[in-house]
Amino acid sequence: MDIFDKISKNMGGPLGQHQKWSHGYFSYPKLEGEIGAHMMFNGKEHLVWSLNNYLGLANHPEVREADAQAAADFGMAYPMGARMMSGNSKHHEELESDLAAFVGKEDAYLLNYGYQGMLSIIDTLVDRNDVIVYDAESHACIIDGLRLHMGKRYVYQHNDMESCEKQLERATKLAETTGGGILLITEGVFGMSGAQGKLKEIVALKNKFNFRMLVDDAHGFGTMGKTGAGTHEEQDCIEGIDVYFGTFAKSMAGIGAFVAADKQIVDYLRYNMRSQIFAKALPMPMVLGLKKRLELLRSKPELREKLWAITNALQNGLKERGFNLGVTNTMVTPVFLEGELYEATSLTRDLRENYGIFCSIVIYPVIPKGLILLRLIPTAAHSLEDVQRTLDAYSEMAEKLKAGYYKENKMVVA
Repeated sequence: MDIFDKISKNMGGPLGQHQKWSHGYFSYPKLEGEIGAHMMFNGKEHLVWSLNNYLGLANHPEVREADAQAAADFGMAYPMGARMMSGNSKHHEELESDLAAFVGKEDAYLLNYGYQGMLSIIDTLVDRNDVIVYDAESHACIIDGLRLHMGKRYVYQHNDMESCEKQLERATKLAETTGGGILLITEGVFGMSGAQGKLKEIVALKNKFNFRMLVDDAHGFGTMGKTGAGTHEEQDCIEGIDVYFGTFAKSMAGIGAFVAADKQIVDYLRYNMRSQIFAKALPMPMVLGLKKRLELLRSKPELREKLWAITNALQNGLKERGFNLGVTNTMVTPVFLEGELYEATSLTRDLRENYGIFCSIVIYPVIPKGLILLRLIPTAAHSLEDVQRTLDAYSEMAEKLKAGYYKENKMVVA
């Protein structure tokens, strides 16, 4: 049975945060305001490379005006109820229609949160007879969704099409015995490595296997493709993606998410996703603010062009200075260094306190022991001066690391 056949039957028709090391544990830093790509941290201004603000919309004057006006008109509580009861409005529906058209799908459904949304999509689409095939480096929200799945799941090696095909073969044999379908899940842009998921190659496997495809494009929505519609546009495979998920937390600098697909699939999700059915609708200021963000995303390509100008300057500059950026082919900029945990925390503090640069640190067990990952997120709010300042600081930091400075100057952990 096709993974969505049961939906057709039931519907009656055809079918990321910065952290600082303190007293032996991680605690959230105290950020005291934002100035473009700069923030006040512990009373000092810092250049920040960890902002979920790809297109610089967080402080865009038109966005701030729209947010403020919507709050003044409606307050933060309206509408007072779940979408299926008293929480719907024409603005919610207009935003859904605009989003669907933008990403090339028939319909879309607003979700209160990205993490919860992806988890709930998986839980709703499959039952115990269905089989899931997924990428080994899938985001935590996907992994938690898989944990709710009462059926079988097969994982393929990250972006490895030979491994993916092997798991599809196994899934096909099992689905033939259970009478279920197959759902393949991957990401458009992997948030740690910056690698694009091989969407077009996976879509091509539909010629050999019968499966449906769910793509989490949290980082790709608004940034990838000639219009910013997403990674499926970038790879020219919009039609092949059955269910498309995007979040407002990255390029839109907001809160919430959406899922887009054929109308029948969206209707099925709309009436079966318990996390949305029994939750209050997105407040009006968020909805109207998101409409303005989407309008700017679509009408101002210069925002995306600025993002990529900063991305190219940063990544090319780092490569020229000998830094290892892994396999990234997107905006996400991982910088891999060799070192131990105490060196990682020390060099991060050095960058923050002595260079005024605030960036995310990733350590074991997320990456192997002996490696340090500093993840930089370029945005349209950054400047070329910010890039140059960061390149110079990273060069000095790398020399210190190589010379053993951070071994001799360990951070004291009580």
